[in-house]
Amino acid sequence: MVADRETRRLSFGSVATDYDRYRPPPPPQALDWLIPPGAQAILDLAAGTGVVTRELIGRAARVVAVEPDERMRAVLAASSPEAEVLAGRGEDIPLPAASVDAVVSSAVLHFARDQAHFDAMVQEMWRVLRPGGLFFARLATTIGIEGRVVRLENGRWRLPDGSERFLMDEERLMRRTAALGGVLADPLKTTNVQNLRAMTTWCVHRPG
Repeated sequence: MVADRETRRLSFGSVATDYDRYRPPPPPQALDWLIPPGAQAILDLAAGTGVVTRELIGRAARVVAVEPDERMRAVLAASSPEAEVLAGRGEDIPLPAASVDAVVSSAVLHFARDQAHFDAMVQEMWRVLRPGGLFFARLATTIGIEGRVVRLENGRWRLPDGSERFLMDEERLMRRTAALGGVLADPLKTTNVQNLRAMTTWCVHRPG
C-alpha cells in the first residue's frame, strides 16, 4: 500500500510537459504579500515543473526549487534556468538550517503517508526557514466538508471524488502551529471546490 501511494504521488512525472502547460500559476498579488520584504532566498518545495518557481524568480536573489521526480525536474530546469534546482523530498531538504526567508509548499502536504510523515515534512521546512521568515502551505483539509469525507486510517481520508489524501483539520493545524513556536501570519482560509475537496492556506510566521 505504501508503495502504491508513493507511485501515485510521483505519477505527475509521466505527464510532466502537460502538467506544466495546464496547471495555472498563483496570482502575482498573492506572492507580493507572501514574500517578506528584502528576502534573499526562497524555497519552492516539491516544485513540480516550476509553475510557482517561475513566479518567484526576481522576488529574491536566490530561488531554490526542490523536486523529487527527475522527469519534473527536467522540465523545471529548462523552464526556470534562473532557479537553483535540487533533488530532494519534503522530509529531506538539501539545504542548511535557517537558509531561506520563505518556504512555499503548494499541494504537497496532503500526499503525506501518515501523521508522522506530515510532521517530518513540516519540521524539515521549519528547519530551513530563518527567524523572521514565512512558511506557506496550500493543502487539502477536512474543513467545511467534514460530512462528505470518509475516514480511513493513519490520518487518511477518501474524498467525494474517490481519491485518498492525508487531511488535517483546523484544530490540528492550530496545534501544529503552536508546537512549531510559530504565529499565524494570516487566518486559515479554505476554498470549497464544489464539495469535492477543500483547499486551505496555512501561513505561519517564524518569530525572531
